[in-house]
Amino acid sequence: MKKHTLTITMPIGTNFGWGICGRYLTKEISRLCNVELITEDFDLTMVKDEDEFNMLKHLRIENIQSNIDAGTDRSILQAIQGIDLKPWFIQTKSPRCIGYTFFEKDRIDPQDVQRANDYYDTVVAGSSWCEDILKKSNCHNTKTIIQGIDEELFNPGVNRKIKYKDQFVIFSGGKMELRKGQDLVISAIKIMQEKYSDILLVNLWFNLWTPSMKTMNISPYIHFEMPGTDYFAAINHLLQINGIDHDRVITLPPLPNTQMSEIYKNTDIGLFPNRCEGGTNLVLMEYMACGKPVIASYTSGHKDILNDSNSLPIKTLQPFTVNDQDGNKLYQWEDPNLDEIISKLEYAYWHRDDLKLIGEKAGDNLAKMTWKESAKQFYDLFRDAKNI
Repeated sequence: MKKHTLTITMPIGTNFGWGICGRYLTKEISRLCNVELITEDFDLTMVKDEDEFNMLKHLRIENIQSNIDAGTDRSILQAIQGIDLKPWFIQTKSPRCIGYTFFEKDRIDPQDVQRANDYYDTVVAGSSWCEDILKKSNCHNTKTIIQGIDEELFNPGVNRKIKYKDQFVIFSGGKMELRKGQDLVISAIKIMQEKYSDILLVNLWFNLWTPSMKTMNISPYIHFEMPGTDYFAAINHLLQINGIDHDRVITLPPLPNTQMSEIYKNTDIGLFPNRCEGGTNLVLMEYMACGKPVIASYTSGHKDILNDSNSLPIKTLQPFTVNDQDGNKLYQWEDPNLDEIISKLEYAYWHRDDLKLIGEKAGDNLAKMTWKESAKQFYDLFRDAKNI
């Protein structure tokens, strides 16, 4: 019989990282203890599954302002909204507060670290890379808990292609921005399409946040230009001016992650030349969990997932500095080598049997990295402290 209560304050959704994280952690932790959910209002379109929607609605506290004013006598698990380590949505007192964070900067301001040390009992990082930065910045109590995958949706079962059987299909996902490396994808696909007539690019690059999309303006690899308000026309324009055959491209709209398994399974390989990942890259994890091979940068959060047997890791990396308009450093990332990306794509194109073995290993590895396991690790943090 569940006796204890844990308050969770996280976003809820199906087509963005934090929303998926909030949904699954809330659902899985609620199997281990009593849960109350503090979040912004949401509707069925943001959850898709009616049973899950009703469950989350039942857990949600309606009178949020009263809860904030009074504080809570429950332990609390909070999303952290950014590099300043402030809690997402609310700040409230509790006997034990654990924050969960993902960020892409290589340093944290000392005053933000001090505020976090005063507020959180533990700051949980979404990757070992983030944890290392927290420790170097003197965050007092931190550890890593990586995100999970939904093994019912993302698994190697029946993962042979049904569509596009006569084409070599390369998948690229993640919101369009410099950090995610779609400029490197475009450059590599251009070269592959020039050599082979059966190269098909399937992309899902939708980005709600225009400022982050415009970081592509400083790419050294492509000419970035996405005019107008029509997303598909803008992507087609970007690809065409950079030499991509638009007849060999499928551009997908934003989709809930519940629909992505079928997309992944009808491709041959995923390409993820990301320059930095504060987490472990949920799209990468879900793709690999389907028993599909990836070519991916061996850097930052990817290192918690990739190895030489479950992927084709890109290991030739150069420092990549992003400065503000005044020349001050904003980010220090790593730039995957374009020649190595193309070499790995060539290898994949000519070694389909090897790809199958790599994909099988990926599926085996990711099967252990579930949301159930992530939830258990969070639950154990609170339980060990005797706060739930």
